[in-house]
Amino acid sequence: TIRTFGSNVSNLAKLAARDYRNILQCAIPVLDGLLPNPYNSVILDLLFELATWHAFGKLRMHTETTLFHFENSTIHLSHIFHKFSHDCCAKFKTYDLPRETAAHVRWKAQHAQTKQGASTSGKTQSASNTTSARKTRNFNMSTYKLHALGDYVVSIWRYGTTDNYSTQVVSEIY
Repeated sequence: TIRTFGSNVSNLAKLAARDYRNILQCAIPVLDGLLPNPYNSVILDLLFELATWHAFGKLRMHTETTLFHFENSTIHLSHIFHKFSHDCCAKFKTYDLPRETAAHVRWKAQHAQTKQGASTSGKTQSASNTTSARKTRNFNMSTYKLHALGDYVVSIWRYGTTDNYSTQVVSEIY
């Protein structure tokens, strides 16, 4: 079941896992044809491999065959992430979203006021003087989230399917 989500996905905040799943399920038909080839085909391949990998990860029962295919899906996903990083990300400049830039400007203004309060010079600096250009952002392949994808199949062999354990109980204690 796909639940409704906001019309502007880039402005959504505090998403739950089901929200990411719903967005992933709807992304392929929405993004198809948005960019020219070869970028379009690379992005669609990446979305398809992500959806396939996610489907394997959410299975409630695995066999040797499903784990074999899950491992192959992980390998395909790794290859397509590298292709996406090399062929697509290198060709486009991406920037912070306007809300991220605004948050950075607010932080700088607050930090400047805190610093101003601690100083003895008595000069005032308005928040409007604290301007910030949008930062460029690059896709980062060196994150733990991407690194950990390769550990899922081994974890399922050792501990069972991913619906058998959670960190929720531990985090509720604190």
